[in-house]
Amino acid sequence: MRIISGEYGGRSIRTVEGPGYRPATAKVRQAVFSMLEARGVTWEGVRVLDLFAGSGSLAIEALSRGAALAWLMDKNPRAVAAIKASLADLRVPAQRCKVLHADLLKALDRPAPEPFDLVFVDPPYGLDLLPPAMEKAVRGGWIAEGGLVLAEVEARCDFSGRIPAQLSPEADRLYGQTRILLWRNTTQGSPSTQAPSIP
Repeated sequence: MRIISGEYGGRSIRTVEGPGYRPATAKVRQAVFSMLEARGVTWEGVRVLDLFAGSGSLAIEALSRGAALAWLMDKNPRAVAAIKASLADLRVPAQRCKVLHADLLKALDRPAPEPFDLVFVDPPYGLDLLPPAMEKAVRGGWIAEGGLVLAEVEARCDFSGRIPAQLSPEADRLYGQTRILLWRNTTQGSPSTQAPSIP
């Protein structure tokens, strides 16, 4: 898999194979970053959190484009090893990235050290992990006020009434069997829920 743009554009990163892992295609990644940049993301100074990081392609693409910092979390040791190898291959400075081998739902129970401006969420298909992950991320202060959350899920997922109401829907797009959802965090208050869909 190759990075699309920026400092590391054209360079390859390691990928992970196995159940639940499906690295985002170049078409989907390009759509994701176009969607973010159309909503004002300029990358300089941006703090990124990549949940269920897998190969880390989204966070590494953000770093390539100038994000200040990225934390990448995954509980699979093979994924963590692949991410660390990719970051080493690219010589990403250690102060710009942190890789955590963690069960996300447990890790998100802890208060965030600082909120993140952009959160990527790409949970394994079929396990319905997005709603609990988002509730914990909002409750723990992991998402900055005004920050964006971008999720990549299977096309037919239905999260009606199970996404924190603080996450205001910004976009809902289909790319084949992949659905991209984008929310903006409107407040740091206690979460309630609402549907994510946009006409």
